[in-house]
Amino acid sequence: MASTSRPWLASYSTGMPSSIEYPRAPLYHFLQESAAQFPDRAAIIYQDPANGEGSVTFTYRQLDDESSRVASGLMSLGVNKGDRVAYYIQNSHELVAGFYGILKAGAVPVPCNVMYRPEELAYHLNDSGARVLLCEAELYPTAREVVRETPITNVIVAGGRVDDSVVYWDDLVSTAEPAESLPTIDSDEDLALLPYTGGTTGVPKGAMLTHANMVANAVQFRDWFGYERGREVFVATLPLFHIGGIAGVMSVPVAAGGTIVLFRRFNAERVLRAIQDYRASRFLGVPTMYIALLNHEAAGSYDLSSLRPSRTSAAPLPKAVKEAFDALVGHEVLVEGYGLTETSPLTHANPVDGAKGGSIGVPLPDTEARIFDPDDGVEEMPQGEIGELALRGPQIMKGYWNRPQETEEAVRDGWFYTGDLAYMDERGYFYIVDRKKDVINAAGFKVWPREVEEVLYQHPSVRVAAVLGVPDEYRGETVRAVISLKEGNTFDSEDVARQDILAHCQTHLASYKIPRIVDFRDELPVSAAGKVLRRVMRDETAKESQ
Repeated sequence: MASTSRPWLASYSTGMPSSIEYPRAPLYHFLQESAAQFPDRAAIIYQDPANGEGSVTFTYRQLDDESSRVASGLMSLGVNKGDRVAYYIQNSHELVAGFYGILKAGAVPVPCNVMYRPEELAYHLNDSGARVLLCEAELYPTAREVVRETPITNVIVAGGRVDDSVVYWDDLVSTAEPAESLPTIDSDEDLALLPYTGGTTGVPKGAMLTHANMVANAVQFRDWFGYERGREVFVATLPLFHIGGIAGVMSVPVAAGGTIVLFRRFNAERVLRAIQDYRASRFLGVPTMYIALLNHEAAGSYDLSSLRPSRTSAAPLPKAVKEAFDALVGHEVLVEGYGLTETSPLTHANPVDGAKGGSIGVPLPDTEARIFDPDDGVEEMPQGEIGELALRGPQIMKGYWNRPQETEEAVRDGWFYTGDLAYMDERGYFYIVDRKKDVINAAGFKVWPREVEEVLYQHPSVRVAAVLGVPDEYRGETVRAVISLKEGNTFDSEDVARQDILAHCQTHLASYKIPRIVDFRDELPVSAAGKVLRRVMRDETAKESQ
């Protein structure tokens, strides 16, 4: 594409090139590089150790060594190059060491959301064909329910003792010698990550991200935000089973030789204290986290001035939240961007010295973006006109795992069609205006209506159900279910029906997928073909809120 068709280049920060040279190396190369350059620098300062006291520090030398022991241990369990190894574990140093150990063994990490119920976990293990599961003791009861119905041959348990059928993390890393000979990686072809996404259909499927994809995006991310090697301190609360956390607070900080102040989960007061005590330079979060920090009664008493520009993640950032948080810190900090699981994840970000409110920013170096006619997907829309956003660049996935048809539908002529409606202004800034997809973005977690609807339909009293997202000032969106009950149901009232249906959902769905609003109707709007019209209900909700 000619430079005249890339107006965003003129909006780049001073010194930011339009193209970058990327290492042709596996993703774990960054850990080895940082361990060689900063061996005694703290790689991880874990805030929630098993003994519940203080924090535990792991240097880059220690993290590199432990991950090599994990690689050796995995290979001794029969893990071969290309095998999938799933992890079902909260943020912890074991997760980070395990992630890099899986990569060093030539295997592919498969992140599993720690809120998964048994059937959800089983689906991911079966679909990915994972052979080994890294699990924490607290979550082991859920894993134990399903592993016999999956290809899993070994479960590695960290953080406690369970039963004699598993391999214990402590035993694995204490008895294994660091792997000296590692499988050869073809960075353009071999997978570095298999995260699951609903894509455009709502059926969870794995996005095949190669080592080249992840390496390129780590460099793009690091350079765009001006990370200084060996000097950055990241407060990390994003979950490391989510692509935003995997990249934003693990692989990119490691690529920068940064220190990761790692929390098991988000807590507003502890985060405020950590930013102050560690003089943190970066805090990457989702809008609900920034809202919680702003609403903390003592927020103004903490010194947050060490923070530098950081990308917000997972959901659109309300302008009022950005302005209030920047004011709390004392200078501009929050930088909005855009990314997807399929794109490793970052494709757009606002320049740190030229952010435009409401915009996702401009394409990163080596990334191209176009707006196509949303109906035919072929004609390119004029500047300022709304259409479907399509992307091309080194961070775009190889395709969907074992789903060639879905890959063909999503990637056409080298362009990845996002399913999001957007437009570009005269300076090359992009704006998301709506989703073609029905995905609900609830507090940074994606919820696919079809998946929730299928659970609702399993309830014996549900006749017709539709699930949609409704605006929520705190969560961004929340899950609403609209239900028509079968005639002859035995409920005394809608309240009784609501409680019974929610109890049913709680046994089948992760907490963030459970409807927060359940409404009942005699009939739901349907098309001539009998398809429930979510759009009509969404429009009704919008009118009701006016």
